[in-house]
Amino acid sequence: MSDFHQDGVITTLHNLGGRPVEALEEELKRFSRRRPMGLILPSLFSELEGPALTHIVDELAKVPYLTEIIIGLDRADRDQFLYARDFFSRLPQRHRILWNDGPRLKALDDELAAEGLSPEEPGKGRNVWFCSGYSLASHRTEAVALHDCDIVTYSRDMLARLLYPVAHPQFNYEFCKGFYARVADGRLNGRVGRLLVTPLLRSLQMIYGPSEYLTYLASYRYPLSGEFAMRSDVLSNIRIPSDWGLEIGVLSEVHRNYSIKRLCQVDIADNYDHKHQPLSEDDHTLGLSRMSLDIAKALYRKLATLGVQISSESFRTLKATYYRTALDMIENYYHDATMNGLELDRHSEERTVELFAQMVMDAGAAYLETPRDKPFIPSWNRIQSAFPDLLERMYEAVELDNEGKV
Repeated sequence: MSDFHQDGVITTLHNLGGRPVEALEEELKRFSRRRPMGLILPSLFSELEGPALTHIVDELAKVPYLTEIIIGLDRADRDQFLYARDFFSRLPQRHRILWNDGPRLKALDDELAAEGLSPEEPGKGRNVWFCSGYSLASHRTEAVALHDCDIVTYSRDMLARLLYPVAHPQFNYEFCKGFYARVADGRLNGRVGRLLVTPLLRSLQMIYGPSEYLTYLASYRYPLSGEFAMRSDVLSNIRIPSDWGLEIGVLSEVHRNYSIKRLCQVDIADNYDHKHQPLSEDDHTLGLSRMSLDIAKALYRKLATLGVQISSESFRTLKATYYRTALDMIENYYHDATMNGLELDRHSEERTVELFAQMVMDAGAAYLETPRDKPFIPSWNRIQSAFPDLLERMYEAVELDNEGKV
């Protein structure tokens, strides 16, 4: 059971009584008559071959209030796309698969690239962006949730709790972020959130001074969670990064566009486990090395847009401050884990902090070397201005793919 403390600038909705999922779903069914709801699932084809997504689909098949499910499928050839159509066919809700590597969607992407409007690199951000465009083109939903496809501990009450705040007709939230404890198999997980983001946010405040934006980010219990929900109009206006800075980028965009009174976070699970990324100490283009680099760059870019003067000298101080802050926090996590009978390897934690400290510096150097970098994919409002009929053509392309004309 969670506490009920409101300790940040955004509203926190707790799990105080273990309300049955059936009760939530009955309310959501009523809400759906006024505000139809959808779900976006960004997926790699390889995830269809694992146990997590099979269980997720089984759970989603029981959800009675969803109008539409949109699956973004990456790294799939024709035969794999056909396999995916069969894999998801047991979903009773209307569902469509975006074959992102198929000829129809690639042709649209080429048009965007010719105008400098296409996502610059493949990945989750690009996948989510195309799915968002299809959701807007479909016009079937007014509230949309998104979650990952590798959640080992998935249950459908996660989705119900995630959508409830933006679906409730008497609530005025435009955006809702999910949070949970990263505990599984007797271990305390969530290294990037615990050992990078939290101490880095504190260190940035110490080096660059008080910041309403940094205070806002620090209010999220788990800013890196891949689970969030929003009103459909949010999809039109936000720009999202195409790299590992996706989650931080989305939080930055909704902060830019909406009052904090329209944003909230909700406790969606007592514990959560998904695919774990390797530390990748020897290759900084992969794993947690790449993730930490992209997250740090996303924070630096946002601070720069807010008028913060960032220099190479300040990065050296930031690295030292971050390193000391993160090491101190390891002690806190160790005590918490020990009291709860959980495993926490202090040597591994310190090695991780050492890597992240280097990434804090490397991200600073990369930021200063490419000040004109454009990490954000353009908003769909901008796309529609440049290509007024593109959403309609995307909708038609997806329909043709899903009808079997491939």
